[in-house]
Amino acid sequence: MRIGLLVAMTVIGLTVLNPCMGQAVEGQEARLWTFDTDAPGTLPKEFVTGTLFDARPAGDWKVIQDSGAPSSPNVLGQLMGKGAEHAYKVVLIDGTQSSNLEVEVSLFAVNGKADMGGGIIWRAADDRNYYLTRANPLEQNIRIYRVVNGVRQMIKNFDHTIDVRRWHTLRLVMEGCSVQVFFDQKAIFDLCDKTFTEGRIGLWTKSDAVTYFDNLKLLKRLK
Repeated sequence: MRIGLLVAMTVIGLTVLNPCMGQAVEGQEARLWTFDTDAPGTLPKEFVTGTLFDARPAGDWKVIQDSGAPSSPNVLGQLMGKGAEHAYKVVLIDGTQSSNLEVEVSLFAVNGKADMGGGIIWRAADDRNYYLTRANPLEQNIRIYRVVNGVRQMIKNFDHTIDVRRWHTLRLVMEGCSVQVFFDQKAIFDLCDKTFTEGRIGLWTKSDAVTYFDNLKLLKRLK
């Protein structure tokens, strides 16, 4: 059951009660992507697939149907089930340029032998420079990275049991240099990093991980 305050949102799909992000007020812009009004087989118009180092598209990102999703019938899937160790599958979202923000997404690890799961990108200058937090059920951990010129630099690791049989939520809050990460509403990281100051948000997987994403929520603090 959804509880909480009604958030005034620019919505892709529908308006919902949003218990995680609080109430949108003056000086904030809130958005929600449920993918439920997007045609299966397409990529939402604001979503831009990055490129791999060999110039191929960074993943096969498309809307697909999944009746078991938190918000059915549709999800956004990264469906390319192959890739080298450092093949980062990236999709960025135009119109989400921000500095101080809160982002949450539901994710489901469908498959992967070399890698599983995925995560959230934020303050992305482009598809080679961004912050990343991701959950990996194969490694049973959650990590936060900075990616600089396409090279990941781990900031912190947290070992945690991740059940591959169900959906999970990943959420981050960043104000100035302060960043907090939550997994299934449990506080994981609370730290400071000054590498990136502003940029777009996006989604991420790696190598052969096939992952579904749903209910992507963004709250930009404009002041």
